[in-house]
Amino acid sequence: MPDDSSSRIVSALRTWIATAPPEAKLPSTRALVAQHSASPVTVQKALRTLMSQGVIETRPGVGTFVKTVHTARPNDYGWQTAALGAPGNRLQLPAALQSTSSDVIALHSGYPARELLPERLVHAAFTRAARTDAVVARPPTAGLPELRAWFAAELGASTPLGVTPPSASDVVIIPGSQTGLSTAFRALVGAGRPLLMESPTYWGAILAATQAGVRVVPVPTGVDGPDPDALEQAFAESGARAFYAQPTFASPTGAQWSPDLSERVLDIVRRHGAFLIEDDSAHDFGITAEPSPLAARDDGGHVVYLRSLTKVVSPSIRLAGLIARGPAHERILADTGAESMYVSGILQTVALDVVTQPAWRTHLRRLRTQLEARRDLLAHSLIEFAPRGHLDRIPRGGLNLWMRLRDDIDLEDVVHKCKLAGVIVGAGDDYFPAEPTGKFLRLNYAGSNAGEFPDAARTIGSVI
Repeated sequence: MPDDSSSRIVSALRTWIATAPPEAKLPSTRALVAQHSASPVTVQKALRTLMSQGVIETRPGVGTFVKTVHTARPNDYGWQTAALGAPGNRLQLPAALQSTSSDVIALHSGYPARELLPERLVHAAFTRAARTDAVVARPPTAGLPELRAWFAAELGASTPLGVTPPSASDVVIIPGSQTGLSTAFRALVGAGRPLLMESPTYWGAILAATQAGVRVVPVPTGVDGPDPDALEQAFAESGARAFYAQPTFASPTGAQWSPDLSERVLDIVRRHGAFLIEDDSAHDFGITAEPSPLAARDDGGHVVYLRSLTKVVSPSIRLAGLIARGPAHERILADTGAESMYVSGILQTVALDVVTQPAWRTHLRRLRTQLEARRDLLAHSLIEFAPRGHLDRIPRGGLNLWMRLRDDIDLEDVVHKCKLAGVIVGAGDDYFPAEPTGKFLRLNYAGSNAGEFPDAARTIGSVI
């Protein structure tokens, strides 16, 4: 009898099992061979099929039995309501963290597609790191000295004459920029105290501020950066001593501050005896402009600088450098030690290996070209196929476009209908720490399926 006849045996045994008591013992293989006039191979194949389906189980030396089925029942977690109490803040993760399948066009994520990463360098670095003590050694709380020196040298390369560049001792290695933001907000601001923040701004900063319990004071910003007069007023009225901002290729607007605006903001921060928490996570995503960190112009300890390697190296290497001077550095180091103790030594070793390879600069040049092509394709497609959406500015760097819609648009409906059509977009409301000032979509051009950007633009255009 051919092996495919095992399906007939499977069907017959299922009928028998349906009326058998739990843990009933099945006939022996010899008995089943005789009963079904089948070969031992065919019977064994049928039994393996039933085992893979979770219907039967084999007990070595005892026999094969009907598997007990555990009936699912609803659980009552009502007791937790009293134990937890009312939440201080309702944390909501934005659409940017949605997982998607490969058959959709994802314009919502904040991470570059795999083909934009230095995958060969990362694989080689892990291979080399696996042969070192990094796999077992505990790194210092502040991070590997060599990696701290690299972050300091990177910022120091932008430091003008007359300004003292940072040193390795000013750097703390942290497990990603999200952790760095939480650390900075706790250490430099504190729960219940005011923190100035651009509006709109990076959703992760809004989330970190909520977790840290700080009181956010929004400062209006746009494609050119924040309004310095509004910033001055916010400092004066709130008594805040810290301002969080992204001066280079901001998320979501893509703004890069002009030298004049940068100097005005630094003057305001210094005059109020405050900190500027500079998030430079898009440092490596310049397209037609170079990054110019404000931290490079300040040696008085006013600018606390955060630069992540997670997006540009690999999402699996969650790592960033946080640079602060004076007592602020000690507070940040203490908070880091209490929160995460230290960053994995092997991740630090791999990151340092990648960014110090000669091929790293080659990768960054290629990345710039790739991002420019993707940005232009998506922008031109939107202009052609979604003319009712408006792009105030084509950003000179970063990973996304910021498109404004008509005020009478139902944004939630737009996002939902685009998703039904296979296009995932980011709702602009997620990027406002206060009430949104308009209807916006944040559209990432660094994701997968770049060749489908025209189709995505057609969908967006038809929906809006």
